[in-house]
Amino acid sequence: MTKQKDGKIRLSPSTLNVFLECQKCFWLDQVKGIHRPRGIFPSLPGGMDGLIKKYFDKYRALGKLPPELEGKLDGVELFQDNILLNKWRNWRSALVYEDPESGAVLSGMLDDLGVKNRLFVPLDYKTRGYDVKEGGENYYKNQLNCYGLMLRENQMPPAGYAFLLYYIPKEVAEGGMTRFDVVPKKVDIDPDEALKVLRDAAALLQGPMPETHSECIYCAWGRTYPNNISD
Repeated sequence: MTKQKDGKIRLSPSTLNVFLECQKCFWLDQVKGIHRPRGIFPSLPGGMDGLIKKYFDKYRALGKLPPELEGKLDGVELFQDNILLNKWRNWRSALVYEDPESGAVLSGMLDDLGVKNRLFVPLDYKTRGYDVKEGGENYYKNQLNCYGLMLRENQMPPAGYAFLLYYIPKEVAEGGMTRFDVVPKKVDIDPDEALKVLRDAAALLQGPMPETHSECIYCAWGRTYPNNISD
């Protein structure tokens, strides 16, 4: 099993997403170091993410929400400690929770954080090319649950919900100026659900390679082009 020098299993919301999608792919990634193939990663979402962070930080310094979100976040205000937030935005100093039962370590980077009535609300930016379909936020439920778990275990009680902040391009005007719609989606979160996923994933890594997932496109490719992988 691939572990860090300290012998701990280190996981993230994205690796736990793979566990939820296909246990075999997750096991191969973590135990054998065989990663799912992927194409060229688009740079636009990363570039937008950095710009949005700067934009929010400007209004954080003013003690305000960006004007397009005023009255749309149910009274949530921006977390004011920009130095601490920037630490959590960096993978080297991200939020961390070490589970004493499984021994697994969960870490994840926050985009942003809100506060309401001394409870903390994860805010996550998403750049999309088209409007959000109803229920589409469920794809990010595990990620947001994980943020809630890490906040809770770092003595920052979560409010029980998070906001996805969708940036959707709507128009390109003269001079290349692009207008985005900003659509906030409130998502209920459950830190205990994230804890169960973390423990189930850690337990899986102690056993043999799971069976192929019937609906996994990566497993289907592996069946077509066998690579003689064994546990």
